[in-house]
Amino acid sequence: MIQAIGLTSNPRQELPPAVDDVSFEARAGRVTALLGAEAAGKTTTLRLMLELQQGRGITYFRGRPLHRIAHPSREVGVLLGDVPGHPARSVRGHLRMLCAAAGVPVQRADDVLEVVGLVSLRDERLGTLSRGMDRRLGLACALLADPHTLVLDGPADGLSAREGAWLHEILRVHASQGGTVLFTTADPREAARAADRVVTLEAGRLVADQEAADFARTRLRPRVAVLSPHAARLGALLAKEARAGHRSIEVVKEGGNRLSVYGSTCADVGETAYRYGILVHQLADEVGDAGPSGAGAGPSGAREPLRQPVAPTAAEEGPEGKEVSAGNEEGSVEEETELLPAPARPPAPQGPLSLLPPPITVRPGRSPLRPLRYELRRLAGVATGYLTLAAVLAASALICVFLARTGHTPQPRLLAAWPLELPLPPAALGAGLLGALAFGDEFRHPALAADRGTVPRRLGLLVAKLLVAAAAALLLGVLTVGADASLLHLVYGDELIRVPGDWLSLSVSWAALVTACAWAGVLAAGVFRSTTAGLAAVVAVPIVVVPLVQKAVEGPAVRSAAGLPGRLRDLALMQWPFGAERYVAGGVRMIAQPVGGALMLSLTALLCAYVLTTVRGRVR
Repeated sequence: MIQAIGLTSNPRQELPPAVDDVSFEARAGRVTALLGAEAAGKTTTLRLMLELQQGRGITYFRGRPLHRIAHPSREVGVLLGDVPGHPARSVRGHLRMLCAAAGVPVQRADDVLEVVGLVSLRDERLGTLSRGMDRRLGLACALLADPHTLVLDGPADGLSAREGAWLHEILRVHASQGGTVLFTTADPREAARAADRVVTLEAGRLVADQEAADFARTRLRPRVAVLSPHAARLGALLAKEARAGHRSIEVVKEGGNRLSVYGSTCADVGETAYRYGILVHQLADEVGDAGPSGAGAGPSGAREPLRQPVAPTAAEEGPEGKEVSAGNEEGSVEEETELLPAPARPPAPQGPLSLLPPPITVRPGRSPLRPLRYELRRLAGVATGYLTLAAVLAASALICVFLARTGHTPQPRLLAAWPLELPLPPAALGAGLLGALAFGDEFRHPALAADRGTVPRRLGLLVAKLLVAAAAALLLGVLTVGADASLLHLVYGDELIRVPGDWLSLSVSWAALVTACAWAGVLAAGVFRSTTAGLAAVVAVPIVVVPLVQKAVEGPAVRSAAGLPGRLRDLALMQWPFGAERYVAGGVRMIAQPVGGALMLSLTALLCAYVLTTVRGRVR
């Protein structure tokens, strides 16, 4: 059950709030429609309910606000706008990543694909899906964690009549199993047909809260839908015959060759068309809206003015000679609105408490319940990582062959394809890019919560990203050295690939370099919320940070830290237990280099900035 109380958006400059004191209920086991024309406040109402937008009010989902629910995705399934996923990710891969985020078994992805009829498209990319298939995938994402409540914003928008009927049947089945369903629509016929209760918004305010049968009786009325190439002539003839027969009808030009005739029947319209030899392509009984006021607007939120109104006869005038709207036998729209039940409002608090509802605070999305599994699926689900690997291997191969031809490069730098002219080798740049994508990719395509707009800053997610980025960087570094050594052996023989005596410390130094670059990309992208910023932070280390560190260390002063690298090497030659001095020597070798020291300094600064932004976000 959903209980929305006093939902009010923050006031806009020189404009009233988009949503003003909206209160309603959506009961379990029933389908509730939130009806309103365009800009009526439907989406804003849902965003206030889901704590995605600041304002006032409170919404209870089975007695608890959303921020008090431990795992919101298991309680509330949400669809707002398009599916918030990377366009290059497959349908099945996207759902499996969300399974790890919601903490549900991965088999659930195949189950919901079968429910929404997307099994045949499970390997398609999100960016290639049609509007109808995107709506189906959005419903699959909402159903993934088997939530009790579904909150859907325009789920049938852009769907055909057949697809819309299928969608409404899915919602009906979910409600029949005890769940709560709330969806928005701008079509009053869809609301009357698919919902058990209709909540009507107009200009951000609640104007009606009715059972679907009462809504159809008081807000809708029957009409005859006509499609004819001579619609204007047919409308004029229908109006002429109605006047002659003292009948009250209303003819509305819907656009194109369509007419809506209120107060008549298919038989009467068909006979008129037959007598005057007018071709008719369609003639059907439908349910239309009660006029342009309230929720009566169609899907576009507006109607054309009456082109062929029928003047009332003397018998249709009121006791004081006032005319009654033609074709509205139950009274005017304003009179019907007065008969609707008043919207339920919460009782005013007693005593000195504030009369305003409690404020709504926007909170960041939840961290994945299985962060390591989520991060692995995120990294392997798109081709960016594989393309980065291929580009790094190709660039390293070309650089190492060119360096071997010149013959002035030490063997360690030759195998790493790291000439003195480059600030970093290709493998380190590739590792930094993969690390930057860990956070930056999510800020461009958020997937943890619909339209949440932020990536959660949790320790578990950060550790998972650091571990996966380190593993990817080490794999990239090993493959780069192996590919370069193989190519050098093929081109120049065994002369350039002899194993040096200090190979272990060199390997540790190489692993530390690529891992530090990857971690710098992760932290910088998390702090600045951008992939570009993460990669820029990696490149800035040798270009900006290294000269600043060297100037600070070796500049004129009373006491100088010059010679620190040599003392660090002496420290590494101490006797460590279990022969660990060789590994320590490798790490110290990397730190003793200007790039290594600057990387360590940058990592420390970025980690402190990340922690600071995390703590500041939680305090707010």
